[in-house]
Amino acid sequence: MSMTLTEKILARRAGKSAVTAGDSVLVDVDVLMTHDVCGPGTIGVFKREFGEKARVWDAKRVVIIPDHYIFTSDRRSNRNVDILREFVRDQGIPYFYDVIDDPSGKWEFDASRGIELAQYGAKYAGVCHIALPEKGHTRPGEVLVGTDSHTCTAGAFGEFATGIGNTDAAFVMGTGKILLRTPPTMRFRLVGEMQPGVMAKDIILHVIGEIGFDGATYKAMEFGGEGVGPMSIDDRMTVANMGVEAGAKNAIFEADAKTIAFVKARAAEHGTAVPFETVTPDAGANYVYDLTVDLSALEPTVALHPDPGRRKVASACGDIKLDRAYIGSCTGGKTSDFEAFADIVDGKEVRIDTFGVPATPQIVRELKANRRNGRSTWDVLLDAGVRMTENAGCAACLGGPSDTFGRINEPLSCISTTNRNFPGRMGDAGGRIYLASPYTVAASALAGHIVDPRDYLPGVRELEEVGA
Repeated sequence: MSMTLTEKILARRAGKSAVTAGDSVLVDVDVLMTHDVCGPGTIGVFKREFGEKARVWDAKRVVIIPDHYIFTSDRRSNRNVDILREFVRDQGIPYFYDVIDDPSGKWEFDASRGIELAQYGAKYAGVCHIALPEKGHTRPGEVLVGTDSHTCTAGAFGEFATGIGNTDAAFVMGTGKILLRTPPTMRFRLVGEMQPGVMAKDIILHVIGEIGFDGATYKAMEFGGEGVGPMSIDDRMTVANMGVEAGAKNAIFEADAKTIAFVKARAAEHGTAVPFETVTPDAGANYVYDLTVDLSALEPTVALHPDPGRRKVASACGDIKLDRAYIGSCTGGKTSDFEAFADIVDGKEVRIDTFGVPATPQIVRELKANRRNGRSTWDVLLDAGVRMTENAGCAACLGGPSDTFGRINEPLSCISTTNRNFPGRMGDAGGRIYLASPYTVAASALAGHIVDPRDYLPGVRELEEVGA
């Protein structure tokens, strides 16, 4: 039987020769991830159902990453990290990326030190979906589940990755297995090459605009085609991350040499190497939907308030005035995202309040080390008027307590590199969120309204005129 990427992985981890869409299968899980928002609830269900003294099925396959409500004075949020630490200490879980270095300590954010300066220890890893691959926990052919909808990001590495609830996570924690209904697969064939000024965020916003924000509900989104090869790992992560914004169960790319090199390098760096086996889709596999996307024809794109499916090209959004710009999150806070942002704002000054939150401490270090015209990328951003924080994390992407860096505490209009723009997502329910690429967000921050970044990116229009 011919199978898609998702079907092949689920069949293998279920110990079956084949599965087809709609089959319910009990699957062996390779990695379970949880964080500070859902971890305490998962732990509570685990203890209730398996017993106070129960042990997790495999301590080395549980990865716990506090990242959401960390740098806030809200004591209940701080306490969530302490609950994780107590559980990790009791269970002997090695992969806990704590905010502090003292395993017997308590976490408390010190607001008097300010939000811009780092307040974390050497183990802290930042946003879970970027930290997982950064630390070597994402591998082709595996099943990764996490208590967060954007766990699908890891599908960029050729694995089945999906978000689950606390109850399912507790069951996985105790047994190492999860019951899944095999999703039907939608195929997206990427051809051509992105033109200057267009980014991976524009690809996924275009795709979601084509099928709607519920167009892939409980389906697998499989991305392939000749256009994938030139895409960076960061690009693939951006696309996979937002599969859930179309309702997808998972989003996945076939692993290639670039994937394998990345995975092996991170695992070697952090001592997390585990043997893995890549999978490929079969010729003749059944797809319930097939779309070819010509990357060369894409333009900078914006998702209008109030959902990610309300697509419009940036050049047609010039009448949308803005109060704020934001760069950060698992989909828009990577080093390459900030470098692209800096390409636009270098030597200029933003006209609206602009906040920058790197996804991980490693990204903070890279932005401070990377040089352009004698200055670090970090300083380029600061000189342009971007308020940067060293406290890597989710920050305002999920709103958080009122003192969260960059949170919208009044009904403002904000253009953001984040992945979700439903009312209240970044704070105030009256806020209007527009999703766009780092290029588009940067250019719009300079203009004070939404603009096409190709008008602000050095040399792009000149190239277009030559091509014409």
